[in-house]
Amino acid sequence: MATHGAPGGPTSSALYDAATDAFRRWRTGEDAALDELVRVMSPVLWHVVRATGLDREATEDVVQNTWLTLVRSGDSVRDAQAITRWLCTAARREAWRVSKAATRTRPVEDDVLAARMPTESSPESEVVTLDDKAVLWAAMTRLPERCQRLLRIVAWEPRPDYSSVADTLGMPIGSIGPTRRRCLDKLRIELGGAA
Repeated sequence: MATHGAPGGPTSSALYDAATDAFRRWRTGEDAALDELVRVMSPVLWHVVRATGLDREATEDVVQNTWLTLVRSGDSVRDAQAITRWLCTAARREAWRVSKAATRTRPVEDDVLAARMPTESSPESEVVTLDDKAVLWAAMTRLPERCQRLLRIVAWEPRPDYSSVADTLGMPIGSIGPTRRRCLDKLRIELGGAA
């Protein structure tokens, strides 16, 4: 039933008059008048529905359903002059309904879905993380006090100010890097023994 717009169609006034006349004749029992109404209004409905963003196939279905709705409930159109507005409104509403339903049921790839999910860890991974932290802090307590203090400072500061670290720990600035390396080596040894 659905046809698509063709260039050189009637002007809006002529289209309106032709649709009104065809609808009046169809309501009085002239079945061929419905074919004329479909021929005149389908290009308009096509553009109305496509403007909602539906693809070609969905648009064809919506235009078809709009015509079926008219056939089923044409008596609800009291004024024949309102037929163009009624058809456009019915087509737009059907298009929105189809669009909304398609959005709700659109399949999503796992990786797309995973990217939108909140980043919550599983109870199992939380237990493992807490256990790892406990092992780490237990190993830290077995290090010399100077190493503990230095590693705490560099762990919490992404770019620690070495002059303030040197002042806090009472050590030369040049020895902070090598001392940090030795302390991390000691921590690795402690963690290796805890494993």
